[in-house]
Amino acid sequence: MQNLLPFAMVGLVIIMMVAWFTGRAKAVSSAGVHPSSLHSLPGYSGAYLAIWAVLPAFILLALFGLFGDVIVNMQMRHALPDNIHALAPEQIELFLRNARALASGGTASETSPALVLAAERYTAFSRTGNIVIIVLTLAFTLGGFFFARARIGKNFRARNHVEAVIFGLLVVCAAIAILTTLGIVLSLLTESLRFFSEINALDFLFGLKWSPQTAMRADQVGQSGSFGAVPLFAGTFLITLIAMVVAAPVGLYSAIYLSEYAKPSSRRIIKPILEILAGVPTVVYGFFALLTVGPFIRQLAESVGLGAQTQSALSAGLVMGIMIIPFVSSLSDDVINAVPQSLRDGSYAMGATQAETVRNVVFPAALPGIMGALLLAISRAIGETMIVVMAAGQSANLTANPLEPVTTVTVQIVTLLTGDQEFDSAKTLSAFALGLVLFVITLGLNIISLSVVRKYRERYD
Repeated sequence: MQNLLPFAMVGLVIIMMVAWFTGRAKAVSSAGVHPSSLHSLPGYSGAYLAIWAVLPAFILLALFGLFGDVIVNMQMRHALPDNIHALAPEQIELFLRNARALASGGTASETSPALVLAAERYTAFSRTGNIVIIVLTLAFTLGGFFFARARIGKNFRARNHVEAVIFGLLVVCAAIAILTTLGIVLSLLTESLRFFSEINALDFLFGLKWSPQTAMRADQVGQSGSFGAVPLFAGTFLITLIAMVVAAPVGLYSAIYLSEYAKPSSRRIIKPILEILAGVPTVVYGFFALLTVGPFIRQLAESVGLGAQTQSALSAGLVMGIMIIPFVSSLSDDVINAVPQSLRDGSYAMGATQAETVRNVVFPAALPGIMGALLLAISRAIGETMIVVMAAGQSANLTANPLEPVTTVTVQIVTLLTGDQEFDSAKTLSAFALGLVLFVITLGLNIISLSVVRKYRERYD
C-alpha cells in the first residue's frame, strides 16, 4: 500500500504547479486592463488555488499512509476463520505476518490453504484500499480546485486567505514541537517513576557505587545491583570541565581575533579552516584520542613519575575540547560582529585603545550571546558519547584524577539500552532515570544562562 504514496506525492506537486499558474492567470484576466484594481497580487490567487487543490488531498494521503495498513490488518483479523481465531495471540500475529509476507511476494515460514487464502484477502483489501484512496484523492483535488477557482476574482482577498493558511501551519508546527517536548518529558518521568519505585531515589542520586547488573538467580555472584550514580555524574562533569577549559578560551580568543584584529584576507582563510573541525565525525576524534592523545599523555605522565592509562578523562576531555572549539568560536564571532560599530567609535572617541575597547565595550555588549555559545558547547560536551567510550573507557570510577579512566551518563545510557532489552528491570529503567537527571541539569543550565543574559541586557539597553 505504501508504494502508492511516492507517485501520489509527485502527482500532487504537478497539480500544485498547474493550479498556481491557473489561479494567477484567472486573477490577471479578471482585472482586465487595470491590474492595479486587484485586491491581492496575482501570485496570491495562484497560491490560494494551489492550496485548495493540494492540501486536502495531501492530508488524506498522510492519513492513509499512517493508518492504511492498520485498517487492512483489522479487516484481515476480522476475516480470519474460527480455527485461527482460537489460537494464541502470538500465533495469530505470526499467521498474519506470514500472510503479509506471502502477499508481498516473499516466503513464509509455513504454508497452508488458510494462509494462502489470507494472503489473497490481504492483496484484495490492499487493492481495494488503493482504489478508494485514488478516487477520494481525485475527488478532493478536483473539488478543491473548482471551488477555489470559482472564488477568484478582482475583489477576492486571496492574500488574507493564504496568510491565514500559513499562520495555521506555523501554529501546527509550534504545537508539534511543544507536544514532542512534552512527550519526551512524560516518557522520561513515567519510566523514571517505575525505576524509583524499585530503587530509592536518594540511593540513586547520592550512592557512590555504580554496578547495574543484577542477579538472575540466587546462586549467581558478582551481581551487586548497585545504582549509585555519583561516579557517572562526577565523570561527566570532569570531562566536561576539561573540555571547556580547552574550548572556552581558545574558541573565544579565536573569535575576538577573527572579528577585531584579523585582516579580511586572513579571516577568509582561518575561519573556514577552523570550522572544518565541526565537520569531523566524532568517531574520528575517538580514534585520534585513543591512538595518539592517550598514549602521549601516558608516556608524558610516566616520564615525570605519575601513573596513567591510555584511556583517561584527560585524553577524552582534551579531544572533546578540540571538537567543540568551532561551536564557541563561530557563534561568538557572529555575536561580536553584531555589536554596533557606534559603540566602538564612541570608545575610540574617548581615547580608548583597541584592546581596551574590546575588553570594556565589545566583550560586555556581546556577553549574552557568548554565554549562549558556551551553554551550547557545554550541552554538546555533556551529550557526547563516542569520544568518551573510546578515550575514557566505561569504568564507573569515582575520582578527581584526570589520568584515570571514567565514564559518563550518556555512555551508560547507551550501554544499558544496547541490544534487545525489556523495560521490566531496574537495570534498563535506570537509563531513563539518568536521562531525566540530564534533562534537569540542562534545564538548570538554561535558567542560569537566561538570568545572566537578562542581567547584562539590562545594563546595555
